[in-house]
Amino acid sequence: MKKPMERLRAIRVSKDDSEDSQPLSPVARVVEKDGEMRWVRTEVNLDNHVRFPVLDPKMESPDKFVEDYASNLTKTPISKSIPLWDVHLLNVKTSEAESTGLFRIHHSLGDGISLMSLILSCTRKVSDPEACPTIPTIKRRNPSNSGGFWEFLLKLWWLVLLCWNTIVDGLIFLGTIFFLEDTKTPLRGSLPLEATQRRFVHRTISLNDVKFLKNVMGTTINDVMVAITQAGLSSYLNRKYDDDKKDNKGAEENNNNLPNNIRLRAALMVNVRPSAGIQAFDDMMKRDSEARWGNQIACVLLPFTIALHDDPLDYVRNAKVVGDRKKATLEAKLNYLVAIFSPKYFIDKIMSKFPSRITLWFSNLPGPEEKISYFGHPVTFIAFGVYGQPNALIIHVVSYANKMKITLSVDDNIIADPHQLCDDLQNSLVLMKHAVRNLIF
Repeated sequence: MKKPMERLRAIRVSKDDSEDSQPLSPVARVVEKDGEMRWVRTEVNLDNHVRFPVLDPKMESPDKFVEDYASNLTKTPISKSIPLWDVHLLNVKTSEAESTGLFRIHHSLGDGISLMSLILSCTRKVSDPEACPTIPTIKRRNPSNSGGFWEFLLKLWWLVLLCWNTIVDGLIFLGTIFFLEDTKTPLRGSLPLEATQRRFVHRTISLNDVKFLKNVMGTTINDVMVAITQAGLSSYLNRKYDDDKKDNKGAEENNNNLPNNIRLRAALMVNVRPSAGIQAFDDMMKRDSEARWGNQIACVLLPFTIALHDDPLDYVRNAKVVGDRKKATLEAKLNYLVAIFSPKYFIDKIMSKFPSRITLWFSNLPGPEEKISYFGHPVTFIAFGVYGQPNALIIHVVSYANKMKITLSVDDNIIADPHQLCDDLQNSLVLMKHAVRNLIF
């Protein structure tokens, strides 16, 4: 589904402007014709896109400056008179890198899969400067073809379960659009929600630790990241409710301050291309590609368990159950088809109502499997962030070499302490890792 930001109605060049239907986003600008926005080819003038501000290398807090700079970018839209992207090169040393490059790209140009493919095409391996990075792959389960009566019954049961789950998920999604909303928590803003200035904060965790949890618990990396998010949000909200009790009643600190039966859901972004995972950029630009460039994503509603567990691994077990359930549904493809073929007024209704019913957006994207360089400059980390949605919290996860970067995009009028939330997420992984080691040894 298209994200509720500065949306453009057209994503291809009109027939009057081009004879082919190849995506033209990096070298196209937007014009209004017959009341609709259309792409037209244009010449790219790098002076209109690349910003290189002169900075004081001895500034007091470089990390805070970069964070504030990125936040200020969310105040101004990208001009539609030029291709919808710009680059900001901040030559100041932070705690993580010698300098920082901020790429601001309009979401109409492509989704995370497309943009990651584009980034990888511009980079090379640090270990081999002439070689392109290894494309991350996603292994699919190969169904058994041994035949037999019991296998037939199993496949029949799977088909029935798939149909049933899709119907139930479709009804829940429809109900969410019209009346079913999440519990009011400190992570949700007051209605009506509006797109506001965002703040981006990020934290690096060990991908090896995440894989360690995955292998021991027999789950997926995405399930582990959902579990870490559930645990971190639970700790954060528990502290917030404890502060409210102290302010209102002067009560003593309590271990569990969470209300019962909190409904908190995330819109999980899912790639609906036939080919899973990141694809080579050249392959994505082919007309007959199964992993076509563009916006080919949909969202599924992912319920989060907000509770305090004595055993941190209960979050992983719960995430695995929910994850397996979401694998046995066509909710994402159903939502994608609805977005493609529904009338414009219905889609506008969805985009105006849906964000106000849920708490956050969540995505997990695989990145390069080894260290890379960008035009000869080694890359320390890759962090994705999105702004334009009215929700107070958006969480993006992207892997890079042996690291996992968690990025929070927050409305700091509602979430004033996003670094504390990052601490809670990081601490959740530490607790789970210790619990697994105790379980093994």
